[in-house]
Amino acid sequence: MLHPEAALSPRFAWIMLAASLAIFLFLSVTAPVGAFETAERSFLLSLRNGDDPALLNGPGWLLYFVQNITALGGWPVLTVFSLLLAGALIIHKQWSFLFVLLAVVIGETVITGILKDFFGRVRPDFLPHLTSASSKSFPSGHSASAAAIYLTFGLAIANVLKLRAARRYALSASLVLVFLIGASRVFLGVHYPTDVIAGWSVGAAWASAVWLAAWRLGR
Repeated sequence: MLHPEAALSPRFAWIMLAASLAIFLFLSVTAPVGAFETAERSFLLSLRNGDDPALLNGPGWLLYFVQNITALGGWPVLTVFSLLLAGALIIHKQWSFLFVLLAVVIGETVITGILKDFFGRVRPDFLPHLTSASSKSFPSGHSASAAAIYLTFGLAIANVLKLRAARRYALSASLVLVFLIGASRVFLGVHYPTDVIAGWSVGAAWASAVWLAAWRLGR
C-alpha cells in the first residue's frame, strides 16, 4: 500500500503549512479592510479596454480561454474528477490516499465557505463581471479548491510514477493549473488579486494539514 509520506515528505508539508498560514494571516488583516484596494483596482482596470471595460485587453480568444480555465476550478468539474480518482483508489485499495482525498475535498469546501462569510468582502463592483459569481470575495473559492484538490491529484499521480522527471512534471503541471485557475478569476473581474492569493494559501494549508494527519495516522 502506498503511504502518504512517499508522496509528500512531512518536513516539506510542515514548511508548506507554515508558509501558507503566514501568508493567509497577513492578508486576512490587510486585504479585507482595503489596504491594497487602490493598487488592486488599478491592476484590474489595466486588464480591461479603456473605452469598454466589458472587454479584456488582448487577443479575441482570451475571454473564451479564461472562462474555460476558470470552469476547471468550479465544483462540477472538481466533483467529477474527485469521484473518478476516488474510484481508482478504491479499486487499488489505496485507503490512505482515499482518506486524504475525501478530507481535502470536504474540508476545503467547508473552511472556505466559513471564511467567506466571516470576512464578508464584497467582490469588485467597479467593472463588469465576465462570469457569474454570487458568494463573498475573500478568499477565492476557486483558488482554494484548485490549490487543495489539484495539488492532491498531482501528488497522487506522482506517487505512482517511476521516473523522477515524470513525478516532477506531474507536480509542475498541477501547480501551473492552480495558477491559471486563480489568474482567470482576476481576469474575469470576480476577485481581487489578494482574494486569489488568500485562496491559494487556504487550499495549500489545508492540503498540507491533511497529508500530515494521514502520515501520523499511518504511523
